[in-house]
Amino acid sequence: MFSKIILNSSWYYFLLSILLSAAFSFWLYFKNKKNKEVPAPVLYALFGLRFLSVFIIVLFLLNVLLKRIITEKENPVILIALDNSASLISANDSAYVKDQFLKDLQKFKTSTGEKYLVKTILFGSTCESSDKTPDFTDKETDLSNLFRTLDINYSNQNIGALVLISDGIYNKGSNPLYLSEKQNYPVYTLAMGDTSEFRDLAILKINHNQLSYSGNNFPVEVVIQAKKYAGEKVKVSVYEEGIQKAQESIQITSANFLSTVNFTLNAGKTGLSKYTAKIELLEGEKNKLNNTQSFVMEVIDSKEKILLVATSPHPDLSSIKEALSNSSNYELYFSFGKDPVKTIKAYNLVVFHGYTSAQSSLLNECKTNQVPYWIINPAVSENLPGIKISGSGNRYNDVEPVPVISFGLFNMSAEFKKFAGELPAVKSFFGNYTLNNGIQSLLTQRIGSVETENPILYFSETGTVKNAVFIGDGLWRWRLRDYAEHKNTDLFNELVSKSVQYLTVKADKSLFRVQGPKIIEENKAIEFNAEVYNKSYESITDPDVSMVIRNSENKKYTYTFGKANKAYNLKVGLLPIGEYVYEAEVKINNDLYKKQGSFVVKELVAEKINTVANHQLLYQLSKKSNGKLYYSHQLKDLEEALLKNETIKPISYSKKSTTPLIDYIWLFWIILILMVAEWFFRKRYLSI
Repeated sequence: MFSKIILNSSWYYFLLSILLSAAFSFWLYFKNKKNKEVPAPVLYALFGLRFLSVFIIVLFLLNVLLKRIITEKENPVILIALDNSASLISANDSAYVKDQFLKDLQKFKTSTGEKYLVKTILFGSTCESSDKTPDFTDKETDLSNLFRTLDINYSNQNIGALVLISDGIYNKGSNPLYLSEKQNYPVYTLAMGDTSEFRDLAILKINHNQLSYSGNNFPVEVVIQAKKYAGEKVKVSVYEEGIQKAQESIQITSANFLSTVNFTLNAGKTGLSKYTAKIELLEGEKNKLNNTQSFVMEVIDSKEKILLVATSPHPDLSSIKEALSNSSNYELYFSFGKDPVKTIKAYNLVVFHGYTSAQSSLLNECKTNQVPYWIINPAVSENLPGIKISGSGNRYNDVEPVPVISFGLFNMSAEFKKFAGELPAVKSFFGNYTLNNGIQSLLTQRIGSVETENPILYFSETGTVKNAVFIGDGLWRWRLRDYAEHKNTDLFNELVSKSVQYLTVKADKSLFRVQGPKIIEENKAIEFNAEVYNKSYESITDPDVSMVIRNSENKKYTYTFGKANKAYNLKVGLLPIGEYVYEAEVKINNDLYKKQGSFVVKELVAEKINTVANHQLLYQLSKKSNGKLYYSHQLKDLEEALLKNETIKPISYSKKSTTPLIDYIWLFWIILILMVAEWFFRKRYLSI
């Protein structure tokens, strides 16, 4: 520690302080005639005591600062990252890993800790700095996340080296080689696991829909891998609730065989359905856990029914039909000319094409029955919802669409937004447009080179009924342009389907609402949210909300929601793999409200699929960072390499601090001691 005095005043103030303190003390003791009989040593002592105390007090008044430079030493840190995933104990040496290796590792940490600061990190799907005993239960391994965590949490520390204990298998995240380049310390890898490849059949992945409608067919793709089974034939089957639904026989044509088996299944009962894909066992397989994999899909009861009302044939109609026919979520019905519509209540959306005043009664029926509607290419400019167009007559403009950046009702892709500016013009009403509050325009009009706020496609609500209006003739041209540019009509379909999806989504108007997962992985915490409203639809949190969750064996879990920010939250945490049903209830003014639902906790199988250690990856990680690869029985060699590594050394750094003298309490005690000593000598020799 180095100290330096800093004067905030000129040097001559400091000199003047010395002179004044000395003059005052000299006058007090040497110019006083009463002191002539006092021994000279006593007078000099009293002079010195008074001089020092006065001088220190004057220094306080001059705001003198003391600057200190403190040199500190930071010892190097050795990070030990241990793979805590299930694959580390999947080999034949699992007993050794869980017992003897952990004991040897503890000795290694103790010996290394005599010279370095040792920190342990357990990693799998997440990273945790901890000295607890690993349990090797993580369901995924993300090596890239490990290096990201080290970069964030230890970037400002003196890291001497990283000891990575792993089998090199990762099944989540990106290749760790790219992220390890950022580290400025050596990575020593300790290779675990077995690199031997055995005969094996495995289901690598299952591609399937998350949602289907009851009675519909849906595709399932099962990606299988076969090693060292060339020439064999294997059966791949799919089961629903233990009942076989489909089976295919596959001929294995190579030693390292990869294939996708396609199935078409039929969605049965509504709710969550569990399916299981299986590969039959063949002779010589050692890893049988990866021959089976399950998936869950939600089956919905009915499709959205859409009524298309048209005054006359038009190419827009076939364009809309084709856009919606790509989705199995909708059933489309037509009403042409003067065909009577029996009941509006049967439909989830009514699309009016070429809307005229003669259809106003049908439009009013939509409003009365809370059925959303979409007007496309209206024949008249009067009585359109949310907008007034004056001075139009029979005049039209050719207008080009401009996407509105601030549109927020639903998200359109970046590709569509770019393509929208290139679409051909449509014919729209000429006149002055007046928009009501609450209108959200997705596309506005550009006339020539002038962009206006007049909408081509906008959305609004009349009361609680959603509606949309496309003010233009020529929508069909947009579909043709999409096909001409991209050889498909995906962007046009996106515009139509997302507009229809927004209009048909029903708002939940109940007083008690519960939101939670339907399908969740076993390593993810389960969380529910709830909202409670009074009859004025004001959010309240006075009543208690309770929930009972039951598994397939009818085991009951009881919870009470927490309250915060006019809403309810319940953190259930982790639950075992399986199917669950729940019932939540709340009492509002003596009325009991209940909500039921179900969810599935699905198994993660990533650690079961590939159990062959990847020591080549560990070797590359070490080589790129000037580290070295070791094996589990070479912990002692690794310890010696770390202790002898001269590049791993402490770092010294200095800190500066500036403090006013008046902040030092010890100076107050010095002044007090000086004054008490002076008082004692004055009493002893001067009698005052």
